Amino acid sequence: MRDPYETLGVAKSASAKDIKSAFRKLAKKYHPDQNPEDPKAKERFNAANQAYEILGDEQKRAAFDRGEIDADGKPRYQGFEGAAHGDPFAGFRRGPGAGSTRFEFRSGGPDGAGLGSEDIFSELFGQAFGRGGAGAAGAGNRRAGPRPADTTATLDISLEEAATGAHVNVLFPGGRKLAVKLPRYVEDGQTIRLKGQGENGGDALVKLRFRPHPRYRIEGRDLHADLFVDLKDAVLGAKLPVETVAGKLAVTVPAWSGSDKVLRLKGRGLPEKTGGEGDLYVHVRIMLPEDQRSDLEVLARRMAH
Repeated sequence: MRDPYETLGVAKSASAKDIKSAFRKLAKKYHPDQNPEDPKAKERFNAANQAYEILGDEQKRAAFDRGEIDADGKPRYQGFEGAAHGDPFAGFRRGPGAGSTRFEFRSGGPDGAGLGSEDIFSELFGQAFGRGGAGAAGAGNRRAGPRPADTTATLDISLEEAATGAHVNVLFPGGRKLAVKLPRYVEDGQTIRLKGQGENGGDALVKLRFRPHPRYRIEGRDLHADLFVDLKDAVLGAKLPVETVAGKLAVTVPAWSGSDKVLRLKGRGLPEKTGGEGDLYVHVRIMLPEDQRSDLEVLARRMAH
């Protein structure tokens, strides 16, 4: 694992604010959604996340700087340096110094004095061996701090944005704005997690809500809309423009179309979870001409006899 300071491109003396800023820039630059054609973007994004897991946490950063954990956040175990020279316990026998902690094998008597083997392994490895708990803490074992709390926000989006995976801006309670590219498939009420994009390095949870649309009615992933057609066009047929979530489209209204006529525009609905898109159903609604009332009345009376 690469040094986290090098991964984020910051100096070891960088402030917490500088580290957070550097991580956000890299996360935005290499986010897989922003780089679908770059197979290495995910690796760089994950590397930045791992580096920030260390440097974004005050206790982990201090432990890394002291050499107690490596770039993966795993402990660097001390005390086995003599193993290469035939003495696996040399590191325990030497006194404190050179950055090592002194451990001695002593028998644990009835009064609990001294350290038994179980206690020593507990000192070394925390809860992985032995009792852990207070014994590990008493020996100076550094534990990771609590995970940063998630930041929550609600975002109202249009059906057009939901259908096209648009870029939108999320406003968080603290006033910070974040540009987000919507996933291809989103649902009304769905919550998306943005790793590391919350406050203090936590995750951001964004709940999506579909805004009511003046034109469309939603049924599953299909959309329904009305198309108002003049009487003349309904009788003779016409090619008319129809608005879809992806733009305007010309459709053919067949001759003698009544108000029960429904035109299906395949693939013009919302994206399906398994691929493809729903459909748009256009319902013909006939409009009577306001400027030809007398003529239509005469025609209607004639047809009535």
